[in-house]
Amino acid sequence: MKTIYLDYAATTYIDAGIFKKIAPYLKKNFGNPSSLYLIGRQAKVAVESARAGVAKILGVNSREIIFTGSGAESDNLAIFGVAGTYSNKGKHIIVSKIEHKAVLESAKKLEKEGFKITYLGVDSKGLVNLAELKKSLRPDTILVSIMYANNEIGTIQPITKISEIISNFKKTKSYKLKAKSLTAALPLFHTDACQAAGALTLSVKKLGVDLLTINGSKIYGPKGVGCLYKSEDIKLEPLIVGGGQENNLRAGTENVALIVGFGEALKLAEKLKNKENKRLMNLRDYLIKNILKLIPHSRLNGHMTKRLPNNINISFDGIEGESLVLMLDKQGVSASTGSACTSSDLAPSHVLLATGLAPELAHGSLRLTLGRKTTKKDLNFVLKILPEIVYKLRKISSTTLNYKK
Repeated sequence: MKTIYLDYAATTYIDAGIFKKIAPYLKKNFGNPSSLYLIGRQAKVAVESARAGVAKILGVNSREIIFTGSGAESDNLAIFGVAGTYSNKGKHIIVSKIEHKAVLESAKKLEKEGFKITYLGVDSKGLVNLAELKKSLRPDTILVSIMYANNEIGTIQPITKISEIISNFKKTKSYKLKAKSLTAALPLFHTDACQAAGALTLSVKKLGVDLLTINGSKIYGPKGVGCLYKSEDIKLEPLIVGGGQENNLRAGTENVALIVGFGEALKLAEKLKNKENKRLMNLRDYLIKNILKLIPHSRLNGHMTKRLPNNINISFDGIEGESLVLMLDKQGVSASTGSACTSSDLAPSHVLLATGLAPELAHGSLRLTLGRKTTKKDLNFVLKILPEIVYKLRKISSTTLNYKK
């Protein structure tokens, strides 16, 4: 039975060409980048070349790129790093209610340590309430963290507008009067761009962010590697200490192979971006239109147009999403109910609940995310089996018994 993989938001396979480029650094060119002899220097050159490539795509200085072990680690470094460095300037942080758990759990941990956290609401489509953001900013705000594009519902946030709101706040008379003791950089603006990489612009200048997170496992690169862009004038308290690597911000011998793979994957993703976006958007819209047409009592979650090119998130009344995923799996279709990082949690999605979706409907959600190997033939197979599966689940549901095909 052929496997149809439709969970690219969870992770991607590694591109064959990138795998070949990684291989030498796992066996032959295995040197420690901190060593002075030849194979160590060669490893150092490979790491710095990858750093320069990532920096070029983001439009920043190479010194502003910090390699990490994942997107979650980069998020943690941004949140805890800012909190640890600037807590003497203020203890207020703003995040949205639909952030990845790597941000939300970091914020909750800081809340227990005495920080004040504002959790911004979103509208029914998942867009952050900008008026609420304006009201929430205050002189002791040291950080705002809003994800670029949501990993569950695909909604793309107006990052540039958010940046403008933060910049305008810094210019207000009340801020200048009350915040004389604060550095000019505060509050800082961080965005988790893991899902946006390869689909949206990563130009830091256009976005207006101070910190930005991306990783390898969403862009057909290796797992276990990511990076944090950090503006050069920002200081961060490191999470991992004991070595001088990554400009003293991430101790430990660099994983040269994964870093090389990450740099190559981002380069390739940027090269294919426009062509692949167009293809995926056509497939995405085709699938959305036909699911909503074929299956009654279904609804699209997230914004219809301001969404990632590959994201489909639909709720079906009267079913459990986990059961739907398992029955699709039996037919060879790999899908999810939402974030892979919370797949073991049977609670309804915090993202869907934040949009105002009722818990029982949130429980019946299905996320289908498309990728480079997705074809229209694959989607037609899903459209063939999905209505029947939903019908069967509704027939045995304890809450709904009268659904028709």
